[in-house]
Formats: sequence, C-alpha cells, structure tokens
Amino acid sequence: MSSITPQILLRAYAAGMFPMAESAEDSALHWVEPEERGVIPLDRLKISHSLKKTLRRKAFEVSVDRDFSAVIAACAEKTQDRRSTWINARIKALYTQLHRMGCCHSIECRQNGALVGGLYGVRIGAVFFGESMFSRATDASKVALVHLVARLNFGGFGLLDAQFVNPHLERLGAIAVPRAGYHKIMEPLLDRNADFFAFREDVDPGAVLAWAAPAQSSG
Repeated sequence: MSSITPQILLRAYAAGMFPMAESAEDSALHWVEPEERGVIPLDRLKISHSLKKTLRRKAFEVSVDRDFSAVIAACAEKTQDRRSTWINARIKALYTQLHRMGCCHSIECRQNGALVGGLYGVRIGAVFFGESMFSRATDASKVALVHLVARLNFGGFGLLDAQFVNPHLERLGAIAVPRAGYHKIMEPLLDRNADFFAFREDVDPGAVLAWAAPAQSSG
C-alpha cells in the first residue's frame, strides 16, 4: 500500500474498506473490511441524563475544523487506558490531506481554551465515516459525538459509520450490521447531497439535543 493516495482512500471507503496500521510505530497499512460493521443509527443515539446535563450547562466550547491536526494527534496518543494505537504517521498525513480537500472533518471540545476532547472522520455524500475520538475530560468525546449526530441529522445525512462496536459505543447506541446489509444501506447514500456545515457551531444546547435525539430531547 505504498502508493495509497487520498483519492484511493476515498474509493476504498466507498467500497466499504478503510486502512489501519498495526501500531503507531509500524509504517505499513492494511485494508480492513469487517464482517460486521459498527454503525450508530442517527435516530437512536442514547444520551444519558448526566450527559444531557453536561450539554445543557455548556461544559465545553464546541467547534468544527478549528484544529484538525491537534485532534488527530490526540487520537493517536497512547494513554493509560489505550496502550497502543493504529494511527501512524502515514494515517495522519493521508487524513490531513483529506481534511485540506474538504473531505475529512473534526469536532473539538475545549475548556478554558484547552483542547480536551474530540473526534474526526471522513465525509462522502450523505455518509460520515467516524474514525477515532479522544477525551481528556469527563464526557468530552461524548459531547463531540452528540454535536456530530445533531449536525448530521440537520444536514440530511443518512449514516454514521463507527467501523466496530465496542462497549463504549454500544452504550451510546451503536449496533453491528452484517457486511451485506451495511453495503445496502451505505451505497445509495454516497451520491446523495448532504450539508455538513448547515448546523451552526453556536446553536443552543436544546437544539443540539433536539436534533441529536428527538425522542429524548425533553427528558
């Protein structure tokens, strides 16, 4: 995969594949196409009461694409809970190029000006392919995800890809979809228009909750 380019990367996503490295120190990349794909249904995000309180009191300043490089660097960091990472230097370079092309975006959470959480992912048509998230403060990455889902719903997206289901994402509503079913959902959405930037960054928390989880927004 030495000749991989941002254009090849986008075609791979459209075919249901994405790249990973064995570790941050390994320069090699390999394509992954899971038998079961993790997705977060945009109408079934689970937001706990405590997370709603965090959102309503505006514990974080939320922004979009303000510092993509810092977000992907933070996602690549090893932590006490994450001893290894699949984000190597080639991954950082490729996704930074996609960001400059307008195809890859970050959601950032800050406290007192410091970046404390966020996520990034790839956008094609009406599909957002979530890549990674990080948190240095309680609920920071969850707040970023809630803002992302609100933005996707408001902008007319049809799918939030999460790659794999893990206990953390499962608590937020992620489900596993067989490969064939995933392609059936994903492929028609690749050519559908959606607006990632229609949702304002300074929107009221009540509107964020209303668009992220309509059935729960009054709870």
